[in-house]
Amino acid sequence: MTTPLLLPSEPFTSLDQYLLAGGGEGWRTALDAGPDAVLAALKTSGLRGRGGAGFPVGRKWASIRAGRPDVGPRFVVANGAEGEPGTFKDRPLLRRNPYQVIEGLAIAATVIGAAQAFIAVKRTFEPEIEALTRALKEMAEAELLCDAPITLVTGPEEYLFGEEKALLEVVEGKEPLPRLYPPYVQGLYGTASESGWEASPELMGFDPDAPVSNPTLATNVETLANVPVIVSRGAEWFRTLGTEQSPGVVICTVVGDVVHDGFGEVELGTPLREVIERIGGGPRPGREIKAVLSGVANPVLTADQLDTPVSYEGMKEAGTGLGSCGFIVYDETADMVSVARSVSRFLSVESCGQCPPCKLGTMAISERLERIANAEGTEHDVMEIGGWLGRVSDANRCYLGEEEQRVISSLLRAFPEEFAAHLEGAPPAEWVPIPKIVDIVDGRAAYDPKQILKRPDWTYADAEWQYPHGSA
Repeated sequence: MTTPLLLPSEPFTSLDQYLLAGGGEGWRTALDAGPDAVLAALKTSGLRGRGGAGFPVGRKWASIRAGRPDVGPRFVVANGAEGEPGTFKDRPLLRRNPYQVIEGLAIAATVIGAAQAFIAVKRTFEPEIEALTRALKEMAEAELLCDAPITLVTGPEEYLFGEEKALLEVVEGKEPLPRLYPPYVQGLYGTASESGWEASPELMGFDPDAPVSNPTLATNVETLANVPVIVSRGAEWFRTLGTEQSPGVVICTVVGDVVHDGFGEVELGTPLREVIERIGGGPRPGREIKAVLSGVANPVLTADQLDTPVSYEGMKEAGTGLGSCGFIVYDETADMVSVARSVSRFLSVESCGQCPPCKLGTMAISERLERIANAEGTEHDVMEIGGWLGRVSDANRCYLGEEEQRVISSLLRAFPEEFAAHLEGAPPAEWVPIPKIVDIVDGRAAYDPKQILKRPDWTYADAEWQYPHGSA
C-alpha cells in the first residue's frame, strides 16, 4: 500500500480535489456494472464491517436487497455516531474525506434499492457536520448522488446512539433505546410496536395494510468508504492487502500510556506491537506495556500478547476481539483495578435500563469495584461481582451487558494479584479517566470531561465535581 485508501494526507476541502485524486470512479463503475456485479465484487473482496462486528459486507447487502415480496421500502443508514472509548477513526475520516463516505453511501442505496438514505452523527461533531453538509451540497450539484434522498441526522451524546437498533430510533426522532429486532428484520418506520417502545407515528393508524418490515442497512461510515475503492480497483486488488480472512486496511487509534496519541491506516494483519509503535510511538521512555484494551467491548490483552495480528482472526485466537480498532495502552504504572472501575462505571451510566440485569448488574459491579479500589472491599464483594458477571447479559437487547461481562471478567483473570492487593489494604487507587475521545490534536487526545459527571439516568452532576482521590 503506497497511498492511503481512506485518509488523505491533507483533507479534501472541495469536490474538485476529490475528483482530481480519482474520486467518483467507484460511483460511475457501479452505475455501469449494475447492482448484481457490485454485490459480487463485495463478496469476492471479503470486506468486513468496520463498526466492530466484522460481518461480511457482501452478504449483509445481499440480504437487504433480496428481502421478501411482502416487505416494505428499504433504507440505508450510515453510522457515524462514534463513541467507543479509545476510538477516533470515523471523525477523522469524515473531516478529511466526506466525499468517499457519501460515494459509498450512494452506491449502497442504489444497490439495495433504498427509498431513502441517512448519515447519522452526534450533534457535537461540528467539524464533521460542516464537512458532510458541504460535500452533500457539492455532490448534489454535480449529480453524483443516488436517486434516493440523503438526509444528515444529528443525535445525542449517548454511547448507545452508535448501537444499530438504537441508531434507527434516533433517525426516527426518538431516544437511543435499542429495539428488540435488528435493522434487517424490522427497519425504519415499521408499523409494529415490537420494534421499540412504540410504532412509528408517521405510519401508525394511517395504513393498516402497510408492511411491518422495512429492511434497513445500518453500516459504519468506514465500511462505506471502502466500497468505492473496491468497485473501482477491483476485488482481487483489494485482497492483496491484509489477510485471507481480514482483507484491506483499517483506521486504528492508539491512546493512553504512549509517546503520543494518534490514528492512522494500518494493513490488517499487522502485529499489535507495530501498530502501537507506528501510531503511538510505543510506550513512554523507560516504561513497558502491561495491558491493552480494544475499546471497552473486548477482553484485555496482556504484555505477552503484543505480537497478536491486528485482524479478526488474530484477535479471536488471542481470546479477544478487533472491535473498532481503538487501542487503549496501559503501562506498568497503571492500576488495573482502577481501570476495571472506570470501564464498569462507563458501561453502567451508559446502559439504557430497558434490560434490568444489565442496568442493575453493571451498577452493582461498579459499586463493588469502587469499594475494592478504595481499599474498603472484602471477599464478599468479589463473590458479588462474580455472581453479577454471570447474569449481567441476560435478556439483553444490545451488546452492552456482554461488554461488561467480557472486559471485567478478563481483568479479574489477568490481574488477580492487583485485586488481592487492594483487598489486603493497598492504598486507594486514583481514578483512571475513561478515554472517551473528543479530539486528537498534536499527538494528544482530549477526553470528554463531562463523562465522569454523567449519572445512570443520563443526566449530569454538578460541573464542580472532580475525580475522587485525585485526577489521573
